[in-house]
Amino acid sequence: MSTPLEKIETAFEKGRPAFMPYFTLGYPDMETSIDIVQACAEAGADLMELGIPFSDPLADGPTIQHSTQVALEQGVNAASCLEAVRELRARGIEIPFMLMGYYNPILTYGLAEFVGAAAEAGANGFIIPDLPPEEAQEMLEHIEKHKLGISFLLSPNSEPERAKLVITASRGFTYLVSVIGITGEREALSEQLNQFITRTRQLSDKPLAVGFGISTPEQVQAVGSAADGVIVGSALIKAATDADDPVAAVSKMVGEMASALNTAEKV
Repeated sequence: MSTPLEKIETAFEKGRPAFMPYFTLGYPDMETSIDIVQACAEAGADLMELGIPFSDPLADGPTIQHSTQVALEQGVNAASCLEAVRELRARGIEIPFMLMGYYNPILTYGLAEFVGAAAEAGANGFIIPDLPPEEAQEMLEHIEKHKLGISFLLSPNSEPERAKLVITASRGFTYLVSVIGITGEREALSEQLNQFITRTRQLSDKPLAVGFGISTPEQVQAVGSAADGVIVGSALIKAATDADDPVAAVSKMVGEMASALNTAEKV
């Protein structure tokens, strides 16, 4: 039987780039967010980034900030997010789940307790934007105990030595931030993105997934031509916000983006 980490690694071995949608748990309400995550899995997501709401999401732009605030106002917290993961597993959703959250709620919960509870609930790993690898030794020990993954963020302006540190500490894949700044839709991709991916690939044999600022099937396809995985968040939150039927709207967008990766030609 595969470990949670091995399931993350397998998601990148399908002969095409992996598609990883992000969605905030608890937005616009918990039940709808669970339905949306299920719909994403059924529409072609290879793995998913599940957002744990936090009051000071420093890496997130206005769209995701709004979604986390709405969820917080409804009482969503780390514990209820783990319950959501349990519910999704009970529904038979098998794709890997990366819990994306900030370090403070995890510390408040208790580091060992949270990692253990996440593993028990059915999570596969973590993305914690405000936890640098230099300060993650204790977290890594708990993660390795439960055979989970963790992906640290690597920015385009990182020096080679720090890039090596981020890559070495990551378990499953390395998260490349496409731009310097916060999450959110952008009209165009960085002209330096392919160079960043190529430069990082020379340092690593781990999968490289790219996020921040990717919002259309065309951009997904373009990033997939160079990267091993593509992450989209704000565009999906916006689609849910603007639609009368958030589940159907997000499902349609995920289906279109996943299909775009089937035709991504490697550069």
